[in-house]
Amino acid sequence: MTRIIAGTARGARLDVPRAGTRPTSDRVRESLFGALESVDAIVGARVLDLYAGSGALGLETLSRGATSADLVEHGREAASMVRRNAATVARAGAPSARVHQSTVRSFLLRASGPYDLVFSDPPYDLDDEAMTADLVTLAPLLAPDALVIIERARRSTPPDLAAAGLELIREKAYGDTALWWAEPTPATESSQPEAESQSR
Repeated sequence: MTRIIAGTARGARLDVPRAGTRPTSDRVRESLFGALESVDAIVGARVLDLYAGSGALGLETLSRGATSADLVEHGREAASMVRRNAATVARAGAPSARVHQSTVRSFLLRASGPYDLVFSDPPYDLDDEAMTADLVTLAPLLAPDALVIIERARRSTPPDLAAAGLELIREKAYGDTALWWAEPTPATESSQPEAESQSR
């Protein structure tokens, strides 16, 4: 059992699957959302919560003023629980989340975006190649100033952000958990205008 920390649905109780997911601890969530609010990354954001588990991350953003949230969870039991948690948060006055029972890759291939804030909290046993493939598939769905928050075991290999056109802007460890913050790499300015001016 966990709760929404702040916002419209503060205190709303969320169920957590008994097995098959790894909920983000209260300590990590409190620190993460404090940091996100300090950079004004939540209010009005279009949010994507991959490997949603209980849905706590995406639902917390809705409670704090996000415009929309897509929660993606492959497990049947977990996805059903996410729907119940989403309904609980909506009854407390937050916007309704869209819950998708799907693999992350399948969802990303059909999604349209753009997303301003993305959480990726994959199972610890997801291999590095699959993690990189997910990020590469996610990249075209990101807004230019999007934030991507990746949570993994501290002992795991850092995500290959460059392969997805992302750059690391912050890294923080909480015990056995590590968070990587990334954003799209700024596009290289084109030299086309200069070339055109020289041809006139």
